[in-house]
Amino acid sequence: MTVTAKANVVIYTKPMCPYCVRAMELLARKGVAYTEISAAFDDAMREEMIARSGGGMTYPQIFIGNTHVGGCDDLVALDRAGKLDALLGLAAS
Repeated sequence: MTVTAKANVVIYTKPMCPYCVRAMELLARKGVAYTEISAAFDDAMREEMIARSGGGMTYPQIFIGNTHVGGCDDLVALDRAGKLDALLGLAAS
């Protein structure tokens, strides 16, 4: 079951990136829909990613609403700290 998070989730990815896969799997386990933007070979999308993230050039770059979360490790850390669901706008279970 996929739920719509109150915040729009966007992930900039590149092919064959295990960190990208891990981040998307975490969101999928939570049932959260997200928009994946493959930016590695699209100069315009890569420039957009770098600008939105304040210079972040590694993959993935994750945004929840207007908040730049960072990468996969940052997303996992938010989840482990119990802060991710609130940021996503999900109800506590």
